Amino acid sequence: MSWIEKLYKTYEQSLEGSKVSEHPLMPVGHTTQQAHIEITVSPSGQFVTAVIVPKEKATTLVPCTEASGGRAGSKPVNHPLCDKLQYVAGDFVRKGGVVTSGFAKDTQEPHREYIGSLSRWETSVHGHPKLKAILAYTQMGSVVQDLIGLGLLHTGPDGKLLEPWDPPKEDKTPKPVIYESPIFKLIADQRDAFIRWRVESPGTTGTGTWEDEGLVKAWTTYQASQQTKRGLCMVTGEETILAEQHPAKLRNAGDKAKLISANDSSGFTYRGRFTDPDQACGVGFEVTQKAHSALRWLLDGRRKQAFRNGDQVVVTWAVSGSPVPDPLENTFALLGMEESESTLAQIYHGDAGQAIGHRFSKRMAGYQSALGNLDDIVVMGVDSATPGRMAITYYRELNGSELLARVEHWHKTFSWYQNYSKTVRFIGAPSPRDIAEAAYGRRLDDKLKKATVERLLPCIIDGQPVPRDLVESTVRRVCNRVGLEHWEWIKCLGIACALYRGTHETEHIKLTLDMERDTRDYLYGRLLAIAEDIETCALRAAKEKPRDTSAEKLMHRFASRPYSTWSQIELNLRPYMSRLKAKWPGVHRKRLRLMSDVIAQLNDRFTNDSRLSGEYLLGYHCQWLELNPPREQGPEQEELELTEPTEQTSNS
Repeated sequence: MSWIEKLYKTYEQSLEGSKVSEHPLMPVGHTTQQAHIEITVSPSGQFVTAVIVPKEKATTLVPCTEASGGRAGSKPVNHPLCDKLQYVAGDFVRKGGVVTSGFAKDTQEPHREYIGSLSRWETSVHGHPKLKAILAYTQMGSVVQDLIGLGLLHTGPDGKLLEPWDPPKEDKTPKPVIYESPIFKLIADQRDAFIRWRVESPGTTGTGTWEDEGLVKAWTTYQASQQTKRGLCMVTGEETILAEQHPAKLRNAGDKAKLISANDSSGFTYRGRFTDPDQACGVGFEVTQKAHSALRWLLDGRRKQAFRNGDQVVVTWAVSGSPVPDPLENTFALLGMEESESTLAQIYHGDAGQAIGHRFSKRMAGYQSALGNLDDIVVMGVDSATPGRMAITYYRELNGSELLARVEHWHKTFSWYQNYSKTVRFIGAPSPRDIAEAAYGRRLDDKLKKATVERLLPCIIDGQPVPRDLVESTVRRVCNRVGLEHWEWIKCLGIACALYRGTHETEHIKLTLDMERDTRDYLYGRLLAIAEDIETCALRAAKEKPRDTSAEKLMHRFASRPYSTWSQIELNLRPYMSRLKAKWPGVHRKRLRLMSDVIAQLNDRFTNDSRLSGEYLLGYHCQWLELNPPREQGPEQEELELTEPTEQTSNS
């Protein structure tokens, strides 16, 4: 139960600070709903007006009970104040509305239960003047008729509410104009419209029920007074009021999956071990409300704090509320870099990653200053295999210094030249999502992407080795160059090099070209880059359009049989060498000398035709960048491409 204790503490420590933010923590006993219609009534309960709620203002705080907060099934329990038409409108069925299937035998039951729950609250010592006005109006049973009168709801020739416009696919009949009304733009079936309330006196602007702090407190205290089930809370260790049900809607407004649920008394959820579910898990009502509210707040997409991949969500937070780095971001996003900062021309020349590394260390020091060494940090991943059950797929508790040290180690160890697009270029580590796409392709299914992210989380947070199959799969895809679009191959190349470099940390592979490194695979990679550059330069010298070189076409075969493939590459290279010698003799001489030096370093290993490891990609990429250092893009770029490489470019 450690996770729920941490969330409970997070709620307590973040409550006051969240009140001044755009996304405050939710009060106990409340949930949010997307409202479609706002009805205004007078203090005496008379209908004043109603309006369609704009989509951007639709999120509404509403009181809820334990049962209604996670309602589902054929007989969903009503909320005590704001709810759908079938609950708040006494004339709903009379005007053509259809209640959910569980109420089919008694169609007035939803409205009757709503009136009953609202009356009990209004007449209690925790009542509120606005409740009396809303109760008086809903008891009149004219909600739907009033909305029809204002043109917010629409009826057909029979006077009944229009059903959704859903003709067969082969029916080409144009949609009637009436279905262009505002309500149909918000919700397909107007009969499912959600109602929220506003109470105002004539000549004044009243407040909505969701904005009234007095009403919010009134419901919180009233709900607490209705709880009777007491027992031992396994989170606090105290005798208190226990929760009978636990909240849902954690990842989004339509999320029905729960982290704690035991409603299967006829199955094998707890039978054979306990006589009732509370013996398995007893959690205080206030504790579970606050803990789930804190988790909902942390997972809120508007806060942009959690990593999302479909139903899978991973969130990192400090219990104290201090800012923490997101371990699942790439270096570019984690540093908050601007696109204008990210050209490779700015970060390549004489850098070798020192500038980015220094900047990253300063960023981590900033987090360290805010967090402190002993602050509790939690990394938590949740996912659901079914609509009703959610599981914690990953959970770690660390202190501030541990998390920052591990994140920094990941980003420095797995750093390489990354080229994601024309505007996103950086030296650093890729994100798990990038790695998954590089290893299995951009069209991988969600299940495989989720599994890959889950496998990489322990590598970042716990310092475990990156799975070997991920590295090899990425290397194989990069070797099959003709199977990828050029931009995708460039991106995957940087990721593959980063993975290989990080998994061979003890070899101390440099970010720039290492002239002293004489391993066979590294040298063969350099040789392939030189061959590709010679053909590219020859095409440029002849002012021909760029095209795939022999080295690019044979890259996959070269990785499997380098020596035998090199013979073919060298044979194809001869006419380009002659052309380069005639046009740019200086470049020809330097490239030829460089090629000879690399072959000489290979010595007797040159004839070894065994398969190359991913290390050859590092040698290839470093040599290519050395021969073709990135330039700033500008109007003169096309002219530069047709001129002889500079002395700096030619020397290696």
